[in-house]
Amino acid sequence: MKREEWEIPPNLQPDPGDYSFDLERALKAVVSLKTYVPVDAFTANTLGTERAGSGVIIKETGLIATIGYLITEAETIWITTNDGQAVPGHALAYDQDSGFGLVQALGKLDAPALELGDSDRLKVGDHAVLAAGGGRHHAIETRIVGRQEFAGYWEYVLDDALFTAPAHQFWGGGGLIGTDGRLMGIASLILQQGDDKGRRLDMNMIVPIGLLAPILPDLLSYGRVNRPARPWLGMYATESDEALIVGGLADNGPAEQAGIRAGDQILTVNDEEVPDLAGLWRRVWSSGSAGAEVRLRIERDGSPKRIAIRSADRASFLKSPKLH
Repeated sequence: MKREEWEIPPNLQPDPGDYSFDLERALKAVVSLKTYVPVDAFTANTLGTERAGSGVIIKETGLIATIGYLITEAETIWITTNDGQAVPGHALAYDQDSGFGLVQALGKLDAPALELGDSDRLKVGDHAVLAAGGGRHHAIETRIVGRQEFAGYWEYVLDDALFTAPAHQFWGGGGLIGTDGRLMGIASLILQQGDDKGRRLDMNMIVPIGLLAPILPDLLSYGRVNRPARPWLGMYATESDEALIVGGLADNGPAEQAGIRAGDQILTVNDEEVPDLAGLWRRVWSSGSAGAEVRLRIERDGSPKRIAIRSADRASFLKSPKLH
C-alpha cells in the first residue's frame, strides 16, 4: 500500500470532541517528509535512498522535529503540510544518542507549531494521539503501555523509552500528542510482543520529547551535541538464548576492519562481562570517546578469541549536509 492511499480505521481515529484542546490545529503541526539520499551514502544500503515519514513543527520559524534515520545523509528533503503545501527542507541536525533529527523548512509553512510537553509526567495507562502527516485520517488514539529501557542492535540505548498501543503502522517521525495538546515524543519503531496465550501485541517505541530540550541549543548551533562522540564499532548485535551474538557488521567499519565476524558470541568488553544488549553498548561507551580502543573477548566456532577494535565517530562515516 502506498503511503498516500492508507488511512487509520475510523473507529481508531481520534474524535475532536473527546479532547479539551483544538485537535485539528494540533494535527496541522504534523507534516509529511520525503527524503532522498545519494546512492553512495553510507546508510543507503540499510535505510534506502528514498525515505518517507513525518515530522512535527516545533517553532514558527519552520523548525521540524523528526526521527533521525529519515534524514541521515539526506541530500533533498520535501515537506508537505496537511493542505498539500510543499516546500523544500534542510537536514539541520541529527543526535545519534537520542535518535532525534531536525529539519529546517526553506520556505514559509502555513501551519502552526506544537509546544513541547512534559513527557516525564506520562505514566502507563495515559491516553494520547499518535499522528503521522496527513491529518486526522492518519492519526490513531493510543495509550502508554510501558516506559522502560530500550536497547537497539545498532549501538543504541534509551534509558526510559515510551511504548504505545495500539500501534501506528506508518510510525516513523510521527508525533505523540498528549491530552494537553502538547508534543510528548517522536515515534521511532514498531515492535511486536507476545503474551503467554500466544497473542501478539504491536506497539510503537517513542523517543520522549523531554530528551530534546537539553540538547536543542547545541543542535541548532552545531548540528550535533557539542561533546566528544561516543566510541562506535559498526557492529550489530542481538540477544539469542541468553547470549550476545554479532548479527552483522557495517561495511568497512571498525569491527569489520578488526576481524569481527557475524556469528561471533561476545563474552566480555574490556574484561568485563556483559549482562544484556544495553549492558554491551554501555560497556563500549565507557571505554572513552570515539577513537578509544575497545577490547572484546569473543567465542568463535567453540574457541575463545581476543580482538581489539579501534573505535570511531559514527558521524565521520556519513555524508554531511551541503549547508548548515
